[in-house]
Parts: sequence; C-alpha cells; structure tokens
Amino acid sequence: MVSRRAIESITVVAILFSCLGASPCRADQTVGLQKQLETKYAITKTTADKTDIVTAGSVLILEKDRLLMYATTTGSPPQNTYNNGKLSAGAFAAHEKAQSFGTFIGHPPPKSVTTRYYVTGEKFWVTRIDTLADGVVFTLFTDAVSDIRYYCTLKFVYPHGATPNTDQVLSMVGEVLKVQQDDSAAADNKGDQQQAAAGGQDQGQQQQAAQQEAQPAQPPPTIQLGQTEDEVVGMIGQPEKKIALGSKEIFVYKDIKVTFIGGKVADVQ
Repeated sequence: MVSRRAIESITVVAILFSCLGASPCRADQTVGLQKQLETKYAITKTTADKTDIVTAGSVLILEKDRLLMYATTTGSPPQNTYNNGKLSAGAFAAHEKAQSFGTFIGHPPPKSVTTRYYVTGEKFWVTRIDTLADGVVFTLFTDAVSDIRYYCTLKFVYPHGATPNTDQVLSMVGEVLKVQQDDSAAADNKGDQQQAAAGGQDQGQQQQAAQQEAQPAQPPPTIQLGQTEDEVVGMIGQPEKKIALGSKEIFVYKDIKVTFIGGKVADVQ
C-alpha cells in the first residue's frame, strides 16, 4: 500500500515537472512577442538627458484621443493604459485635473507638472517596449513642442485571466499606434506603380499595333455602274461638292468624279 508521504512526494515532483515544462514555452512566447513588436515598432534611442534623438526608429501615429504626457524634465512619466478599447490616464489624469482645480479656487495646487494631452493624428517615437505577464508597455517620446519634449508609458492590458497570442497583441496595439510609412519607400512604391502602369500601356499599344499589322490590308472600294448614291456614299463618304444638271448629278471627290443619271452610277472619272 502506497503511503501518504509517497503520494505527496509524487505530487510535488509532478508539479515541478509541469512548471519546468511550461516555463520555457512561456519564455519562448515572450521572446517571440518582444521580437515581433520591436520589428514592427522600431525603437528610437535618445540622449541620456532626453533632450534629443540619437537614433531614430519608427514614427508612430496616435489613433485614439487623450494620451497624457509629461515634460521629460519630470522625474517619471505618467502611466496610461489601454483596456477593453478605452485609453485612460487613471490617477495621473486626476492629478492633472487637481492642478488646474487647485489653481482655480486659489489654493496651492499639487506639485506642478508640465502636461500635454496628445490626440488622434499626432506623432511621436517609441523608446522602449516591455512584455509583461499581464500586458505590454510602450515608453513614448515626442519631438519638441514649444521647446518642450514629452514622454509617457502606455500599457496594453491583457483581458483578465487570458494570455493573447502574438497576433492578438499586435492587433490590440495597432488599435492605438500606427506606424507611419517611410516617405521615401512610399515615393519609390508610387514610382514603381507608375512605371508598371506606363509599361503596361506601352505593351498594350505594341500589341494593338502588332494586331493591326497582322490583319490583311482591306482592298480599296470599287465603284461600279448601276450603284446607287447611297451605296457610293457608304463606300467612300460624302463628296466635297455636288453638281446637279437636270437628271444628271455629279459627285466631286478629291481624286474622282462620279456621275449619276436617274440616281445610279453612269460614269466614273
């Protein structure tokens, strides 16, 4: 009969093996996600004092309104979150409101911080991406606005109790941050498209000319005695002038004259 202590030992070993088996998988997923994020959202390197950019990465375009940022001279950035389709600055927004409210009623406001809300369409850079157990965090950094650069963090929070896959995380981030297409690449792509269109047009014209050359030449129209005026006009067109002489009528063309008597061809000169 198996003792209670033996059962407990087996259980502990099973749990340890389970953890050892799961940890590398989660680690691999995290590494893969980090690589995918940094590939799509290339990191920008700034100077140590955050006054300038050393190496530029991707330019990001904000797709949601009211992303709170602090001046980079502030000791730490505000923390925004994106959860269930909603962008929020949480307690940091309350602090920003308290500053304005305290000044308005004449009482000393909380410690003053230079803040700015960014809205849809404004652009900035990403200087760091962290993958955590419950979400991913982007550290964002702006160009100077009135000689002030701003920064913040933005955490994309995973649904409670769930760990989304890489595609789901990229989709969630894409709801808020879009990568601006490189201007030179766009210009090159446009030039390639125009060149391809021109090449296709030239090829079409060449094919049309080849088809026309391949078609046998049509014999010149033949005017015969007895044909009616309508038949002659149908073959060689309207005359430059008409001469009426009683029952006789002459159609004068550039190269020929056609005489009709009683409405039918009687002579061609």
